Amino acid sequence: MGFSLLKTRFAQEALGRSLAWYLRLVRRTNRFVTEPADIYERVRPELPLIIAMWHGQHIMIPFARPDWMPACSLVSRHGDGGFNAVALRELGIGAIRGSGAMGKKVREKGGAPAFLAMMRRLAAGETMVLTADIPKRARVCGAGIVALARASGRPIHPIAVVTSRRIDFNSWDRASIGLPFGRGAIVVGEAVSVARDADEATCEAARLAVQAGLDAAHERAYALIGASDPGAGLREAAAAREAATAAAKAATP
Repeated sequence: MGFSLLKTRFAQEALGRSLAWYLRLVRRTNRFVTEPADIYERVRPELPLIIAMWHGQHIMIPFARPDWMPACSLVSRHGDGGFNAVALRELGIGAIRGSGAMGKKVREKGGAPAFLAMMRRLAAGETMVLTADIPKRARVCGAGIVALARASGRPIHPIAVVTSRRIDFNSWDRASIGLPFGRGAIVVGEAVSVARDADEATCEAARLAVQAGLDAAHERAYALIGASDPGAGLREAAAAREAATAAAKAATP
């Protein structure tokens, strides 16, 4: 019954407003540096953008949006998506409910309508913000964000927003949430562009470029606050586990 109560509209509103209030507190009480220092002047001519972030490191991303940049974020239909959408609304960011997943689950997760909605928002001049990795595949960039860049013609910028005082959770994505009264860093990586006529090999190269750009942005952001990325190595660890599982199956008579 308690879980059902949390799913009500009233509860979602209350949780979302509370999260937005807390994030504003964290923003006001941390001293942030931005790298490059002139990044907002640099990206103005590129607007609207596609902003890429990692799962688990996305909670602080609203801090990177200047007031003059209209933005919208892709938010899951399930789980904590409801109150996250409310929090984004309170912070001046729109929300599209759906998934960036591609393939056989795209209908189940609302991927197709969400993709079309993102295309419309980009065409209207809004920057789109979405996680590059798909659930349970931490730090592995999926094809969805590249497909959006290819279809829309808009550039992808990897981004990291971190704080020196924070809580790091032992979740599949090593999620982090900032705490008040510390230092913060906002790092924006180089743009990754995908031509509308890009072939499969070119799209794969772009996917790997986004992945590498996000890794580099997070490594640099954490270095700026004298810390290390709690999610570093997740991709390699998962690959090693998969290889070990495959080897064990192959060795089984």
